Amino acid sequence: MLGLMRPRHRLGTALAALGLLTTGVALQATAAATPAHAATPHRVLFDNAHAETAGNADWIISTSQPDPLGQDSTPSAETDWTGALSSWGVDLQKTGDYSLKTLPSGSSLAYGGSAATDLSNFDTLVLPEPNTLFTTAEKTAIMTFVKNGGGLFMISDHTGADRNNDGEDAVEILNDLMTNNSVDSTDPFGFSIDSLSVSSGYPAAISDSGDPVLHGSFGTVTKSLIASGTTATLKPADNADVKGLLYRSGYSGNTGAFFATSTFGSGRVAFWGDSSPVDDGTGQSGNTLYDGWNDTGATNAPLALNATEWLSGASGEGGGDDGGTTCTDAQLLGNPGFESGATTWTATSGVITNSSSRSARSGSYYAWLGGTGAAATDTLAQSVAIPSGCAATLSFYLHIDTAETTTSTAYDTLKVQVLNSSGTVLGTLATYSNLNAASGYTQRSLSLSGYAGQTVTVKLTGTEGSKLQTSFVVDDAALNVS
Repeated sequence: MLGLMRPRHRLGTALAALGLLTTGVALQATAAATPAHAATPHRVLFDNAHAETAGNADWIISTSQPDPLGQDSTPSAETDWTGALSSWGVDLQKTGDYSLKTLPSGSSLAYGGSAATDLSNFDTLVLPEPNTLFTTAEKTAIMTFVKNGGGLFMISDHTGADRNNDGEDAVEILNDLMTNNSVDSTDPFGFSIDSLSVSSGYPAAISDSGDPVLHGSFGTVTKSLIASGTTATLKPADNADVKGLLYRSGYSGNTGAFFATSTFGSGRVAFWGDSSPVDDGTGQSGNTLYDGWNDTGATNAPLALNATEWLSGASGEGGGDDGGTTCTDAQLLGNPGFESGATTWTATSGVITNSSSRSARSGSYYAWLGGTGAAATDTLAQSVAIPSGCAATLSFYLHIDTAETTTSTAYDTLKVQVLNSSGTVLGTLATYSNLNAASGYTQRSLSLSGYAGQTVTVKLTGTEGSKLQTSFVVDDAALNVS
């Protein structure tokens, strides 16, 4: 099978390469209507099981744990909850769109269990300057959670900020998570945290009007704050989705990134190089705190809130009450199994095929990107309207086979992206490569909940190098909302 390459000019039944649908017609739900239900709040877990309150630190949203509502069920001010992160928590709580919990001291992070604080019950995990190493099991849980679609918010501090004097600081702990885990230790997020202690500064945001973290529903981000912190070194060769959003003065590109985002599997990742920006200056008695949240020279609150929104898959839904919006369960893609040829899809000529060189998962037709053994790019796209207030999941079965022999270099890739009506990329949901080759089809599931209320184009782009072939074969796609 690996020796069979796809001819450059394939079945004439497929459309010419257009990159994305230009009709602008929104597809309607094809499933039978089911009773509507209220939209699910975005679920965020703040970690307090790794010495986040050691020394002068007080990185909690409330002293009531796991549920902050036990302290005040309708908070309106930062002092209604007690903790240096209370402003962050209260601002999210007031929107009505978030369900917040804390993992209490003495607990452990886990994924796939029955506990109420198990990561499988959350959309985003916040690690606010952890000061003890994660166990092997915890690292597996965190990485699996992100790989399966969770959001991970990592907040570091300067090197040497060992608040509990156990020999480990947040820089070492977070780098250990990324480089010493059982899921993927090959620089999975595409960055490493620098061993630095930068005393002060106001890192500036890059110019990108389409970035949902810099320009989200909670406001526009212009600057952040360093009050003894660090930066990250980006490695886009390891993960092409890594992106620096704010940089230390005098730095750009791959060095000096003070705030960065990336993806891993179906999930999203954010990094912040200092805990001072999320410190609101109020907390438990006896702690020496710093009010970075309200620093007038920075826009730290919008940065924290927009990032939480993006990590939780909430971008595009807004930071306010959904007004009681309900959602009807449905499958939105037209011709999801490709059995009607190129109908409703836009694709490079011949991508949608019934060629006997590869096998469909079901039926006769499938989509075949790549497989030429030459420098080429194939695309497959469909426009879809995602109703407001819905949780949305894109799924498809993917088979990857390759003639590449490397175990370390991604020569050929398949990107799954979301675009707006102008063709601007709003986000990259996942990137697969020749390194993911395996026998048979594997189902992939990616969250599109962040694009509820929008008409977007889901686009798959297969890119091959100039030599050995890699085939990305897709079948039985679906975009389910609920």
